[in-house]
Amino acid sequence: MNEFFTRLQDVSAVELIVICAAVAVLWFLPAILAMIFNRKQAKLIALACIPAGFSVIAWTAVLVWSVTGKAVEKYLPAKIRKQLA
Repeated sequence: MNEFFTRLQDVSAVELIVICAAVAVLWFLPAILAMIFNRKQAKLIALACIPAGFSVIAWTAVLVWSVTGKAVEKYLPAKIRKQLA
């Protein structure tokens, strides 16, 4: 743990901003994808991203939830779309 804090002291302000931005984008990646694939539930997915970021399993579940929306159905073959309707 001391090594982590030692390296953290050597990081410049620009590097720290880039690291924080990358973490934020990764943390809210399901919310970003929900804006494309699952617009109806994008707000709920964005709220779920906050606590889900602390757990890989929960974050993965929110990620799957974000890409399983109506937009996915338009890429399915017509035969499967009829079965879903």
